[in-house]
Amino acid sequence: MKVIICGAGQVGSNIAKYLASEGNHVTVIDQAPELIQRIHDTLDVQAMVGYASHPDVLEAAGATESDMIIAVTQTDEVNMVACQVAHSLFNVPTKIARVRNQSYLKPIWADLFNRDHLPIDVIISPEIEVARAVSRRLQVPGAFDMIPLADGKVRVIGVLCTDACPILNTPLRQLTGLFPDLNIEVVAIIRNDKPIIPGGNDQMLVGDEVYFVCDAKHLTRAMAAFGHEEGEARRIIILGGGNIGLCLAEELEAKQGQVSARVIEVNRTRAQYVAQRLSRTMVLHGDGLDPEILEEANVRSTETVVAVTNDDEGNILASLLAKRYGCQRAITLINKTTYSALVTPLGIDAIVSPRAITVSTILQHVRRGRIRSVHSLREGFAEIIEAEALETSTVVNTPLKDVKLPSGVIVGAIVRGDEVIIPRPSTIIRPKDRVIILAAVGQVKKVEKMFAVRLEFF
Repeated sequence: MKVIICGAGQVGSNIAKYLASEGNHVTVIDQAPELIQRIHDTLDVQAMVGYASHPDVLEAAGATESDMIIAVTQTDEVNMVACQVAHSLFNVPTKIARVRNQSYLKPIWADLFNRDHLPIDVIISPEIEVARAVSRRLQVPGAFDMIPLADGKVRVIGVLCTDACPILNTPLRQLTGLFPDLNIEVVAIIRNDKPIIPGGNDQMLVGDEVYFVCDAKHLTRAMAAFGHEEGEARRIIILGGGNIGLCLAEELEAKQGQVSARVIEVNRTRAQYVAQRLSRTMVLHGDGLDPEILEEANVRSTETVVAVTNDDEGNILASLLAKRYGCQRAITLINKTTYSALVTPLGIDAIVSPRAITVSTILQHVRRGRIRSVHSLREGFAEIIEAEALETSTVVNTPLKDVKLPSGVIVGAIVRGDEVIIPRPSTIIRPKDRVIILAAVGQVKKVEKMFAVRLEFF
């Protein structure tokens, strides 16, 4: 597949890394020579300096032969025009654009991006995606990550193993015997920042970050099995009233009526605007690093603080300060990947990475075969994939023990109608099953082919 990526920032470079590692022909365009030089030095892709929306630049990048354009520059208008030019002049089949300004995304203007106007196939809004990701984490207290799959029937949960975890030092193959009626499957372990795709003899240790797949009906019991029985948050403080903070507050008002939220915003004009947009949420003008403002927001009686300002360091410090003053849990937005390994030992419970969330959302639309959903885990060491098994899939009608799964691939769950099946060696995948798979980096292409409809997809 030939892909043009407009923008060599964190999102663009990470998408280029993923796609290049799988053998795709990738060209990256950016007007910053230093970013293009870094891409050129570190990735096996073509990289060129230029304005991504200019026809001559797109032509030089190979737009006439490209299958897809992914526009993720810092400017919405450049992303939109690049897609328009790719469509009108070069007939590029698939066009994906990142659009940050919420004015473009209002339902009242929904026709803007149809094929007769601005022909963009997929619009990615990082602010909306991040707000949804935070909202999902709030629904499962004790989890640092939560991914709903198969229309909500399955959850992929990330938890930290503490001393309270009753299944520490237990070989994973024994979990079935310990919990015969509990539908869970451990699919990844992160130990000392190193990912492990576990086998039956692997064990979980204190400090491990564990990803497991479970039947949504068994979620509460599954969390208890890992020593997490925290109550769901009813009182929340949102630090930062920017686009993400506002989107999150609106999401909570619309979908979690039992939640009482308060927003703290340092800019008075912005605080007034946010207050006008919200109906049930209290908005306070002040600094989240000011103990008096935290006290005014009743931090001592708050279960969760969510820090989503544009300042990573401010988010980290404000989260720790809120916990010191009595808040039980902190969810913190961090853009710089170098901070990720540092903050968990400090006491921050969950990290939200806009870059990782945006990359996952884009990859979902890049994958081929009957891939319904894709989610990248922790800096991309693996992907959680939801695929539909068809008659032509190589995995159907054969016991899993006889299916030659690639190394680094684990089948976490099978959804057949309303039934969630945690697979065993004798389990057989049937046509139309939805299959939840963890695939290590480098193996995703093989998974795509396993669920391909026909050869010309690849």
